[in-house]
Amino acid sequence: MFLHDSAHTGVTASAGPTEPVELWRFPVGNDVVSSAAVVDGIVYVGGNDNIYALNAYTGAEIWSYPTTPTMYSSPAVSGSRLFIGADGNVLALNALTGTKVWSYPTEGRVISSPAVVDGVVYVGSPEGNLYALNASTGSKIWNYTTMGAIEVQSSPAVVDGVVYYGSPDHNVYALKASTGEKIWNHTIRHIVNSAPAVNGGVVYVSTDVGYLYALDADSGEELWRFTVSDVLQRIHGYSPTVDDGVVYVRSSDSGELYALDALTGGLKWENRNRGSSYDRGSAAIVGDVVYIGTSALNASTGEEIWHFPTGDKVSASPAVSNGVLYVASRDGYFYAIGEPLANPPPNPSFPTAWILAAIALLTVFGIALIIYFKKRKH
Repeated sequence: MFLHDSAHTGVTASAGPTEPVELWRFPVGNDVVSSAAVVDGIVYVGGNDNIYALNAYTGAEIWSYPTTPTMYSSPAVSGSRLFIGADGNVLALNALTGTKVWSYPTEGRVISSPAVVDGVVYVGSPEGNLYALNASTGSKIWNYTTMGAIEVQSSPAVVDGVVYYGSPDHNVYALKASTGEKIWNHTIRHIVNSAPAVNGGVVYVSTDVGYLYALDADSGEELWRFTVSDVLQRIHGYSPTVDDGVVYVRSSDSGELYALDALTGGLKWENRNRGSSYDRGSAAIVGDVVYIGTSALNASTGEEIWHFPTGDKVSASPAVSNGVLYVASRDGYFYAIGEPLANPPPNPSFPTAWILAAIALLTVFGIALIIYFKKRKH
């Protein structure tokens, strides 16, 4: 799902690419901000006017689902279903065929990206609600309305039975995942549209004027804050990611990426590579490498290891899987960057496990028929 997991850490145990080699590209439209989910050899991403399922190894289209232009939500995949905000709805699609399973209506475009945990879809809505929906049926379990019913763009994080999200009403909320009951809210002077990252009992969230806050996950108490850019350049606070005692957060001014001590908020390093293509989005973390846009940085020093140029800047957050970085560029293409993968499955849209299961069932059925007819002869 968005930023890899329901805690939005951005961390994956999968191998990352070591060389900036283009494996394939696929046209998805300009200014795509939706980030990809990669599951079982299939890449899912929202384009300008379609949701796509692509072969992760070749880039071939498996299916597409038409939507109205400009999608902001990123897909979450759980089991055989894909969940995403589109067309003024929260949608559930069959992940293998792209057919609609259910939709839950909202009062406008859904910018929030769903988090799916234990059969429940958590997502923000334009009418100021944080929804918990049954993943099987789409029925509402509960909703929590923020003060003033202002649009919730934040993508909720769900950790240990608690839902965390930010709101334009200048609050960060913690709710019981089972009931929607408020546990705490922390009031901040600024709008909070970023997704929280939760790690080690701390909630990290950035604001739209350039502050990063660390809040105690149990109480909401402020532990520290960091100003990520000059006051004249603070436009947006992008979603932080966190790993191994370091928080990574992007500022809007020319694409600076900051690495902060997760315990104290002290600055470890900042990357001000203004010549690269990355513009927005959050970092993906793989071991000692941080991927931002189409660049790889040393996680310890912030020095650029390599950069892959695209035809325009990158607004989406990258996803990393099996040695490949997947990300959309504002040049209209979705890219797969990395080393060619050895021995890809023949058809990721129809998993090998399903084929083996079908063969096993047919074998059992055949044996049963043989036994039945032998008994009839006797």
